[in-house]
Amino acid sequence: MAVFKGAGVAIATPFNADFSVNYDEFEKLIEQQIAGGTDAIIVMGTTGEAATLSHEEHLDAIKFCAEVVKKRIPVVAGTGSNCTETAVYLSQEAEKYGVDAVLQVSPYYNKATQEGLYQHFKSVADAINIPVILYNVPSRTGCNILPETIVRLCSTVDNVVGVKEASGNISQIAKLMSLADGKVDLYSGNDDQIVPILSLGGLGVISVLSNVAPKQTHDICQLYFDGKVAEAAALQLKAINLVDALFCEVNPIPVKKALELIGINAGPLRLPLTELTAAHTEMLRKAMVEFGLPVVK
Repeated sequence: MAVFKGAGVAIATPFNADFSVNYDEFEKLIEQQIAGGTDAIIVMGTTGEAATLSHEEHLDAIKFCAEVVKKRIPVVAGTGSNCTETAVYLSQEAEKYGVDAVLQVSPYYNKATQEGLYQHFKSVADAINIPVILYNVPSRTGCNILPETIVRLCSTVDNVVGVKEASGNISQIAKLMSLADGKVDLYSGNDDQIVPILSLGGLGVISVLSNVAPKQTHDICQLYFDGKVAEAAALQLKAINLVDALFCEVNPIPVKKALELIGINAGPLRLPLTELTAAHTEMLRKAMVEFGLPVVK
């Protein structure tokens, strides 16, 4: 059984002015997501600024999220690292907190071979008893998990169940699903490719857009599942300008500003991330209004 089906939010991490995690706003954001129909929460991923948090902060945020959600929807914890030992440690700790699965990004900077990727992910999966979702985002990691490696992992390691595919390469994703034989749970990692990936057998999306539009992102998936493909595609296309605006600078810079614009005190970004420029802020505001979001600032 899949960890989740539909729209999972790659949730942002609100900070206080002193750059500590703002747990009051974090709880508010989690509850807003659940009320909006989000199908799962993916905590401590790229959008959550995990790369700038200490291991202690990282794990505290995962534990807090799991405690707030209380099993109402699945929680998937980002516990990946370019160090296999660290990825194992973070995953084991997250499992203790009751998360439903972990998300494992391909080791960045190291640029491992495909055999190295296989051994890395297998080592993490063998160390825990909950499902592992792989995360392929070569634009950030410099390392592409090939379809054959994903299928090998999902076929030979019991708790490696699927992949968040953010390569943007539809041809590669089609190749993956042609080899998958039903063994790979596929999630889109790009908000502008939800419907195309669903059409290839995907189960949903792990979404940045969901931070500010949880219902609409859920509806894109649910309409497709209900056989209303044209309606799903129309909503996908309606969101394109907003999706573009949410990636006008590197994620999560724009989405934290977008959260601020709808009344969530997402706070500052930790360096090396910087605040959204004034020109891009105005572009983002316009796209949000056009999409029908309740901009309050």
